[in-house]
Order: sequence, then structure tokens, then C-alpha cells
Amino acid sequence: MDDNSKGFAPALPQKSDGHYKGGMSTTFQLDTSTSRANPTPAPMRRLTIPAIRKRKVDGATAEPVVMLTAYTARQAQLLDAHCDLLLVGDSLGQVIYGLPSSVPVTLDMMVAHGAAVVRGSYHAAVLVDMPFGTYEASPAQAFESAARLLKETGCAGVKLEGGAAMAETVAFLSARGIPVMGHVGLTPQAVNQLGGYGARGRSEAEAEKIVADAVALDRAGAFAIVVEGVVEPIAVAVTRAVSCPTIGIGGSAQCDGQVLVTEDMLGMFERVPRFVKRYAAISEVISAAAADYAAEVRARAFPGPDQTYQPK
Repeated sequence: MDDNSKGFAPALPQKSDGHYKGGMSTTFQLDTSTSRANPTPAPMRRLTIPAIRKRKVDGATAEPVVMLTAYTARQAQLLDAHCDLLLVGDSLGQVIYGLPSSVPVTLDMMVAHGAAVVRGSYHAAVLVDMPFGTYEASPAQAFESAARLLKETGCAGVKLEGGAAMAETVAFLSARGIPVMGHVGLTPQAVNQLGGYGARGRSEAEAEKIVADAVALDRAGAFAIVVEGVVEPIAVAVTRAVSCPTIGIGGSAQCDGQVLVTEDMLGMFERVPRFVKRYAAISEVISAAAADYAAEVRARAFPGPDQTYQPK
């Protein structure tokens, strides 16, 4: 069985010294024949945070930034070649754990899933969300939490929610070598204060605050800013107001990049938020496969000769 059939990334042409053209980094690739993650030479260097930041020049981004969420090694492996950034979002609280919101998510959860996504990828830069309660108290608390995430996952940076109130923290982390992605507009960790997940920026005062929050984060050193769940003119205004790339989710195609929760995009759930486009109906595929399996088990048709061991 060759490496490709085992689920490893395909090898690229090598130089005479055995290194892949374009450099080499080392990660963990999932062998799908054994479900084990093994150290494997990667066929290219990972994208870096500075490279993402440099996508936006003089207020324009020629190549939009592609970001999706990932929570497991196998999911990361499937998404990696297509994305510039993989976000280990605290949305895993709802998507993986069935929690009512992202508020109960812990740092331990983010560390475990962040490490898995780093092991399963080699191309995209991996970011990990800082969960509620792990960074808001002070810049020092934020640094302790962010440092743990970087050390224990191998991720390239962190994302935190909040606008001008978090600018000092963003500056503190950035000055100490921790890349930070900001997040303005609809901030899910503040759902209790916001009163729900409705679009933000409908009033003039709120719209002005969202833009001001983004500018504060940009000036503090955020390398990019997620703009979530805002009326489209506000997403455009934020994108024009900041020097760093904006990543839209329920924003505008004029943002410098886009992100979606992968499970939403794949159709894993019945509910489809307005800002999501379903690119597949994976839930139907899984349900149909489970139904076929159940029928064969009940009919004693599985396992068959191909799935059982016979005496030699």
C-alpha cells in the first residue's frame, strides 16, 4: 500500500539533498489505514502570519484569505490544502460537545483540539480561539493563556473577541511575540449581554462603535480582524478603515477574506444561518450510510466474507 492510499499528503519533487523543493516543515499526518498520527515530512512550508498580513496592501487584498474551522486531525487534513487559515474555534462547544453556547468552553478543550488540528495540517496557519474567561481580566492573564495555547498546540496565533476594550491586551500580546486576530460585531462569547445572535450595526451608534472597535484593534497590532454578523455596509466600512485584513462571516464579499464553520458549510445541521451557504449535505450521507449498515447487521449480511478472518 503506497503513501497516498494510506492518506498521507502526496510527495512533491525532491532536490538531490532529499529535501522538498520550496523547503520542508515537519508535522503529523494521519495514516487513515491505522488512524495513527505519524511524524511526516511536509511537502511545503506553512503559511505564516506575516504572509497573511501582507495580503492587504494599501487597503486592497488581491487574493482573499480563505479560512474554515477545524476541530480534529482528520478534518484538518481534508481542509488544509484549500485554506490559508484553519481556525480551531470555540464554536466546538456547540458543534462537538452539544453545549448551548461557546461560553462553557475551557482552555483544556481548546488545547486538545488545537493540537489535533496542528498535527493534521501542514500548509495552513492554525489559529486557536481563546475561550471566555481566559483573557478578559488582564493582559497578563491573556498572555498566560495564549502562551499555553502556543506551547501545547503548536498553533501560529490566537483569536480573541472584543473591540477597544481589548486593544491593550492585543498590544500586550503582540509586543511579546503572540500574533492576535481580533473579532468585532457579533461576538458569540457576549451572547448573554447581546441578548441573542441577531445582526449588529443596525443603529448608527452601534455601527460607529463597531468601526471604532476595529480601528482600535488594528492600531493595537492585530494581524487580522473577524467581522461577524453585521449589516453589509458596516463590514465594508470596517474593511476600508483598517490596514489589516478583515475576515467576514455574515459580513460582505468585500471583506479581505471569509470564514465559515465547516459543519455549517457541509450541511451537518438542519438549521442554516442566513450567512451560510451549504456546499454539501453531509448529514444525509451519514444518515443513509448508518441506515444501510443497520439494515445489513439486522439481516446478518454484515460482516461478510470480505470482512471476516478465515482459517488458513
